[in-house]
Amino acid sequence: MAFALPPLPFDKAALEPHMSAETFEYHYGKHHKAYVDKTNGWIDEKGLAGMTLVQVVEKAKASGDKGLFNNSAQVWNHSFFWQCLAPTGTAPSGKLANLIESGFGSTEAMLKKLQEEAVNHFASGWAWLVLEGDALKITSYHDADTPIVYQGVKPLLTLDVWEHAYYVDYRNARPKFAETVLNNIVNWDFVSQNLDGQGTTRADQEQA
Repeated sequence: MAFALPPLPFDKAALEPHMSAETFEYHYGKHHKAYVDKTNGWIDEKGLAGMTLVQVVEKAKASGDKGLFNNSAQVWNHSFFWQCLAPTGTAPSGKLANLIESGFGSTEAMLKKLQEEAVNHFASGWAWLVLEGDALKITSYHDADTPIVYQGVKPLLTLDVWEHAYYVDYRNARPKFAETVLNNIVNWDFVSQNLDGQGTTRADQEQA
C-alpha cells in the first residue's frame, strides 16, 4: 500500500507567467514526489498500513517522529497548496469577503499582511490564512509544520516560502514571488470552500 502523488488541478504551464512549467517540473515533479516516496518507504517499517495521510501526519506529530512528520506533512502541505492556485485569480466573495473586511478592513490589507508574513518568515516554511473560531488569522509555520496538527485551526490558504518554491522564476526575490502569487493566481473559490472547516480533508488521501 502506498500514497500517490496527486495530479495537479491544472496544466504545468497554466500559471505562466506567474509560475512557470519549469518550476512545476522541479517543485511538484521532484520535491513533492520525493516527500511522497520517502513517506511510502516507511509505511511497513512504522506500521502505517491502512492509515490516511492525515492520520500519518498526526501520528508522527504525537510520537515525535520528526522524519516521518517532515515528509508526510510536506505531502499534505503541497497537495493543499496546489489547490490554492488557479490560472485566473478570482476574488473573495460572500462570507469570506465579509470575514476579510471585518478582520482586516479590505482584501488589499489582508493580502499585504499575508505577504509580509511570507516575506518576513525566517528560513523555510509556509504562510497561512486560517480560521480560528469565527475569525480569520494570518500566521506562518516553520519547515514542514502545518495547521492540521493544531486543534481549532482550520486551513484556508497557504503560500509555500521554501526557496525551491520560487528560485527558478524569482531567484532569491521572495517578496516579488509572494506579491505576484497572492495578487494574481489565488483560487479564492477554494479558500471560501474551506470555511466549512473541511479543508484538512481536501488534501488528505487514502493508501492505494
